[in-house]
Amino acid sequence: MKDLFGKALLDYQNGNYTEDIITATNISDADELPIPYLFRDYTEMPKLEQKALQLSKGKILDVGSGAGSHSLYLQEKGFTVKAIDISEGAIAVCKQRGLMHAEVKDILKETETFDTILLLMNGTGIFQEQHQVVTYLKHLKSILNPEGQILIDSSDIKYMYEDEDGGFWMDTTANYYGELDYFLSYKGEKESPMKWLYLDFNMLLTACTSVGLQCELVTKGEHFDYLAKLTP
Repeated sequence: MKDLFGKALLDYQNGNYTEDIITATNISDADELPIPYLFRDYTEMPKLEQKALQLSKGKILDVGSGAGSHSLYLQEKGFTVKAIDISEGAIAVCKQRGLMHAEVKDILKETETFDTILLLMNGTGIFQEQHQVVTYLKHLKSILNPEGQILIDSSDIKYMYEDEDGGFWMDTTANYYGELDYFLSYKGEKESPMKWLYLDFNMLLTACTSVGLQCELVTKGEHFDYLAKLTP
């Protein structure tokens, strides 16, 4: 990985912002991801994210923290927050922005325990593929304190396969429709393709039940997205 995502965040943080990140998937065309959006404050966040931050309590882990906007808000509210991301550039930005606890780490390597674990901005994406969901959920459960909670959001992207007649053109022999190949480029450079998972709520509920987690639908967003709360 070239960490182009981290490079883009560092450019913005250090005053070298000249263009945005370009993203695409195997079922969607190229689109701009505005870098300033990744530095948004609470008032600019979607209602789902605001709700997740309102529900956060105790010692908090922010998984896939990016530029650290969620963590910074919670830290300013007096919470102990740890931000982790696999992007070295992202964690460097978190530290530059004043986060006290930020670390380059894969969630599966995390061993501390927490009262709230946040996975936001399509938090199920880090699971990558459907067959890995149970592995990730088991690990998340293992680092959750007894009265703790996991707050995670995603979207049911079935609508992206809808045709003009209201039918769906999904290949029934293919993998789960929420498994996407994700492509990112920045300033003319292309990142290595990544796997990214959008998980519909019923699929998440089924996986949670299999590992002994309760799964509650907290709220729905404006475009097939939802926030769920997972508890032991």
